[in-house]
Amino acid sequence: MGKVCRSKWSPGSMMWFRLTFASVFALWVFTVISATAVSEREFANYKHGRRKLDDIGGSISIDCGILDAYTDDKTGIPYTSDTTFIDTGENKDISSKFKSETLQKYLWNVRSFPQGNRNCYTLNPPEGKNTTYFIRASFMYGNYDEQDQLPEFDLYVGVNLWDNIKFENASHIVIKEIIHIPDRDNTYVCLMNTGKGTPFISALELRHFHNPSYTIPFKKSLVLYRRFDVGSTTGQIVRFKDDVFDRMWFPYNLPQWIPFNTTLAIDNLNQTVYKLPSTVMETAVRPINANDSLDFDLDTGDPTLEFDVYLHFAELESLKENEHREFNIDVNGNRENESVVPSHLSSTTELVRVRGPKLNFSFRKTPNSTLPPILNAMEVYIKKDFLYEPTDQEDVNAIMEVKESNRVTKIWQGDPCWPVPAWDGLICSNNGYKPHTITSLNLSSSGLTGKISPSVASLKSLQSLVDGNPDLCLMAPCKKEKKKFVVPLIAATVSALVVLTVLVVLWSYKRKQATKQLLRTHEGARSLKSDNRQFTYSEVVSITNNFQRIVGKGGFGTVYHGCLSDGMQVAVKMLSPSSTQGSKQFITEAELLMRVHHRNLAAFVGYCNEGTNFGIIYEYMACGNLAECLSDKTKDALSWKERLHIAVDAAQGLEYLHNGCKPPIIHRDVKTANILLNEKLQAKIADFGFSKFFPMEDQSHLSTTIVGTLGYLDPEYYTSNRLTERSDVYSFGIVLLELITGRPAIMKSYENTHIVQWVNPLLARGDIRSIVDPRLQGNFDTNSVWKAMETAMACVPLISIQRPSMNHVVIELKECLEIEKAYEQESGFSGLMMNSSNTFEMNPMGLETEMAPQPR
Repeated sequence: MGKVCRSKWSPGSMMWFRLTFASVFALWVFTVISATAVSEREFANYKHGRRKLDDIGGSISIDCGILDAYTDDKTGIPYTSDTTFIDTGENKDISSKFKSETLQKYLWNVRSFPQGNRNCYTLNPPEGKNTTYFIRASFMYGNYDEQDQLPEFDLYVGVNLWDNIKFENASHIVIKEIIHIPDRDNTYVCLMNTGKGTPFISALELRHFHNPSYTIPFKKSLVLYRRFDVGSTTGQIVRFKDDVFDRMWFPYNLPQWIPFNTTLAIDNLNQTVYKLPSTVMETAVRPINANDSLDFDLDTGDPTLEFDVYLHFAELESLKENEHREFNIDVNGNRENESVVPSHLSSTTELVRVRGPKLNFSFRKTPNSTLPPILNAMEVYIKKDFLYEPTDQEDVNAIMEVKESNRVTKIWQGDPCWPVPAWDGLICSNNGYKPHTITSLNLSSSGLTGKISPSVASLKSLQSLVDGNPDLCLMAPCKKEKKKFVVPLIAATVSALVVLTVLVVLWSYKRKQATKQLLRTHEGARSLKSDNRQFTYSEVVSITNNFQRIVGKGGFGTVYHGCLSDGMQVAVKMLSPSSTQGSKQFITEAELLMRVHHRNLAAFVGYCNEGTNFGIIYEYMACGNLAECLSDKTKDALSWKERLHIAVDAAQGLEYLHNGCKPPIIHRDVKTANILLNEKLQAKIADFGFSKFFPMEDQSHLSTTIVGTLGYLDPEYYTSNRLTERSDVYSFGIVLLELITGRPAIMKSYENTHIVQWVNPLLARGDIRSIVDPRLQGNFDTNSVWKAMETAMACVPLISIQRPSMNHVVIELKECLEIEKAYEQESGFSGLMMNSSNTFEMNPMGLETEMAPQPR
């Protein structure tokens, strides 16, 4: 790969830019992008629009899809148009059959986003960053597009997923609220197209939430799950002006409750920091039978969610001397806090922190109580991790300067780098939870004019810059040619035609060369010499019963089940005739399989090389690959001991490649799909098409084209092209995490979160039970799991020299297996359930602090 030089910037100096096309194409796969530019005039309009929204302190109220501002008759809240907060989208009205006087006016219209993957509103409240806000987004489809197709899309705050938006029917109103502390002055609220319909939004509101009682942990936000006005007598939603923070309280009653209320006012604004609406606290419920408990359930369906539950109480009755109300709060059978004695006409709030797929609340009166328990209101929040950092602020400032000074015509909105896809024309570093940086800026075909902004020099991680705009100067001053315009235009047109012709010729030439390369590769394959049997194509057809049963598919061909004449079952991998690149991988794999022999590597049986038909035949593995066995679609989950056996087998196979072969071999594509299992669940590493030999014993690394699978790819190898045995160690660490958690390397259900990023916060809390695959049902020794977890995390530091060798990994995993075996024997002898609650301090194995899990 060609060396990319960083530009040096100084006044009056010439700037040279070089870009290797291959590197851009490889990185482009990860960063396909979409966003738009805002002019200085529009920015001024935006600021002017925000200053109108001061009726509620520090608030922004946007009715999306309207042109003119108005004040809501019911709430007195002034709503403004969204035209000064976003540049993209189309204004639409919902179908007339859904409009009514009872439907809030801000739901009558929407802004729809048929263009682009990511469309973002920019909110800039006057209080700025590090201030607590609550943000509310409202959605009602109302068949605005006359398609009667309910869309589904994602909602982001900044660079982190807020929630998924889906609808039950066209009149379903979806309201999402979040209490959030931004770390930048600008807060982006983005709608992401997930391929399930066009995103849209009805209203967007932001409120300054100066209330310290709602505690927000570091790198988390509170997402509203439920907020109930319990015992409501009106059945109406309560919000501003009754609620000074404009929280929305929804009526909630159950058949087994008796609602009751008071006509006396409850002064919460001066008495409590929660500032609960008097209209909400003036109603309550109690059980029908005075001796019964007050019970209700919340079914979340997700065992990983953490909740903060705020329970609000106020005594509404004037109690006599011999009357007393006192009760306990039980959640999921556990006693929470001390007993509650509600204050007369004054609010008392109890905070309960709980986790689980189902929350069972039970209020039970104490023995001293003569009156049943009550409940006036409650709020339930999900504590949601917001782990991703926005793009480096200096890079954001620099790229915004480029956008404004050069009048970029590409769609640039929200954070430049995250969530993916990034801005069109940018390539960013993938720094995990750390701030991303811009590594490549492509300004070609952007219709830019003038000189490139000097702020580009502030992009400290920039490695490449592409121009390609005829009116864009790479050095100052720019000479303005006003008279001689026709000649440059003709010259540019002719040049474009010449370039187009050259590209067509090159494309044709490359196709011919690719075809010749395929033929040369097949000819090279004929020179393969081995003691292994060479099969004719007709024999392969017979072995596979005319390719009847497919057992797998890959990027370069299909794998079929076969049976030899002696009854031996085999797998036959046939190269796709249309694959030119794959032929090289087939030759590599065949040559390597002829040289290596180990009980934990797939055994080579033979090959076929006849005409354009090329195939590899190896032993058949009856239980498929590890990815299939770990899938949640699998009926019977692997036990923890079986998983450890598989881990040891696979580690031994890799250790043999690294240390038992001369020269050493790097697999380069270690993943669960390339670990095969036989009928005894013995694991064998397969698919050596990307493998590389180390040509020299004293060579520390190879510089090579990047190959591998997303999620398993060594970050250092990806960014530097430096390949070592420790690249395989990183990939194996991901495999080991999959064995422990039962989750894939990239979790689509968690906004495409990488498994390391998902595990880290749970490790920090020492919460091993939430990490381990729930299908194991606690049947494992905790010490064994923790040691395996240590080993996995030791394999995945970003810097390769911090990772252990595969020999060390094998030793650690064998110890894990011995611990588990001893635990099973002890449990079987004593008749105890296979469920351990042991904990111990972790040995971080010499890792730096940020990579080692914290003590439990």
